[in-house]
Amino acid sequence: MTTWRRSSYSGAGGTDNCVELARLPTGIGVRDSKAPETGRLSLPPEAFTALVARLKRGELPL
Repeated sequence: MTTWRRSSYSGAGGTDNCVELARLPTGIGVRDSKAPETGRLSLPPEAFTALVARLKRGELPL
C-alpha cells in the first residue's frame, strides 16, 4: 500500500494548491491532493531532489 503525505507548505499563503508525495517503487510520486484520481508524476530520487532545489531557488514559475 502506498502512503501519500501532504506537503507542509500546501495551502500556504491562503491558496488551496496542494501536493502529496509518496515513495514509489519507481521513485518519488507527486500528485494533486484535490484530484488524486487524475494521475501522478513519478521521478527518480535524483530528479526529485533537483526539482525541489530549483523550486527553492525560484527558477521555476509556480
